[in-house]
Amino acid sequence: MLVLSLFVTRPAIPAEPPPAAHIGSRLELLVDDWLIDSRRDLSFQLHRPVRAETVLQPEQPWEGTNLGHVSILRDGERYRMYYRGYHNPGFSWSENIVTCYAESRDGIHWIKPNLGLVEWEGSKDNNIITQGQRGAYLTPFRDPRPGVPQGQRYKSLAGNPPRAMISPDGIHWSVLRERPVLPKPRFGISFWDPRRKTFLAYVRAWRPDGNGGRLRSIALATSSDFLAWDDPQLLDFGAVPDAHLYWNTALPYFRAPHLYLGFPMRLVEYRDPETGAVRDWTDALFMVSRDGFRFQQYREAFVRPGLDAHNWQPHVNMLAYGIVPTGPSEISLFLTNAAGGKRHLQRLTLRTDGFVSLRASAREGEFVTKPVIFSGTQLLLNASTSAMGRLRVELQTADGKPIAGHQLDDCRELVGDSLALRVRWKRGADLSSLAGQPVRLRLQMRDADLFALQFR
Repeated sequence: MLVLSLFVTRPAIPAEPPPAAHIGSRLELLVDDWLIDSRRDLSFQLHRPVRAETVLQPEQPWEGTNLGHVSILRDGERYRMYYRGYHNPGFSWSENIVTCYAESRDGIHWIKPNLGLVEWEGSKDNNIITQGQRGAYLTPFRDPRPGVPQGQRYKSLAGNPPRAMISPDGIHWSVLRERPVLPKPRFGISFWDPRRKTFLAYVRAWRPDGNGGRLRSIALATSSDFLAWDDPQLLDFGAVPDAHLYWNTALPYFRAPHLYLGFPMRLVEYRDPETGAVRDWTDALFMVSRDGFRFQQYREAFVRPGLDAHNWQPHVNMLAYGIVPTGPSEISLFLTNAAGGKRHLQRLTLRTDGFVSLRASAREGEFVTKPVIFSGTQLLLNASTSAMGRLRVELQTADGKPIAGHQLDDCRELVGDSLALRVRWKRGADLSSLAGQPVRLRLQMRDADLFALQFR
């Protein structure tokens, strides 16, 4: 018996290109692979901020020695700072907790105004906004919705368990409702999300560690009216984290609000070899999300404790809530620091949009994006090269065919360091004829970092 195996060869059928993403003219940070279809010899590189000057330190008795839980809000031309003071050594939930206030015109030089609101040891000459548990851990935001009553223009969750707080000016605060809005003891950071048209709150939670124990973590709650909140859901980090996430500062990035950036304080427990006691070290992480719930977490530290031994202790290396611009090419974050033996707030600087880059070594690499639909007339890159480095860009059709006049060999080499390198081809930089239709970008890089791209 003769058995024949017959293999029929059919012409290859091209795969349908994926649906095009409508990015318009928004800024796209290269913090994840959402935009990327394929890449070769490139890697994502986390960039650590640079330590700058001390911007605030406790100097008054009511501020105490336990500076922490700092919140920074840029409000028009003014920068507002809210921070916890506690005048007794150590930490305890008591009426001694105060929320203090400072402000700045540039985010670098801060003053503590005399508010005259709260009496402290017989005098109201201080910068205290609230005193006691009910107003503790204030992290205000400005409600941007039209029609919001002026008395509720500023909002915050505060206290433990959290209550809804409101203010007409960011200084004078009252409770929107006496009953806590989240029944369990949780620290909550909240804001209005215009994309989802709802209030979001990131609160402390616990998750199983897979070994019968549990780890501190972060959960998300939502509300339509800032009073009725749904049950918080543990954030999705993919694999279960292997350390405590003690404090979270997740928020929409002000330059690209479709991205949620988080900077949780990671707490790592260890056993003291001399005493046998369980102690902990802390650092700060970076994480990013496209929907506010599923976060990609970079495992290496965004901020390390550093050389000073005083930073290798509990409850330091905590990033403040808020990212603000402090220069034409710089953004600032703020870190609770204990260098020198006394807690203070240190400013950290970072290149604008410079959290993560797609990096090419001296060996040339490249990536191709998924199909996108853009608006605008030109393409700008936030990028940095060495003297021998370069970037080149090719535009392709949705099915990956080079577009005449915008091929790789037509592109003028981009060399330098700028937040807005304009891409040019032999025919010029104008892309208006391609706006509104699906295209792919092919970027070739050598000894370069690409932080962000934007059509304008």
